[in-house]
Amino acid sequence: MHYKNGREAKIGDKVVLFPTYGAPVIGILYDAVAGVNFCNGKLAPISPIDPCPNLRECLHYDDVKAAVIASGVVFDNKDETAKEGS
Repeated sequence: MHYKNGREAKIGDKVVLFPTYGAPVIGILYDAVAGVNFCNGKLAPISPIDPCPNLRECLHYDDVKAAVIASGVVFDNKDETAKEGS
């Protein structure tokens, strides 16, 4: 996948979206679907007031998900919402 100017798109890139209407949006590319020509990427918008955590206070999402699953809570794979169950 490539951006409008031909540069290769990579997950984690900081990008600027220039929408047809409205102001530009700066964000981080966190998901992309190859072979699709419309709405094929997802951005996490960034702003000057974003949280600025000490990373030693954070856990990777996959580690939290694994711990929750190990505790007996089942994740719905479709939207990754936790549900009580066996």
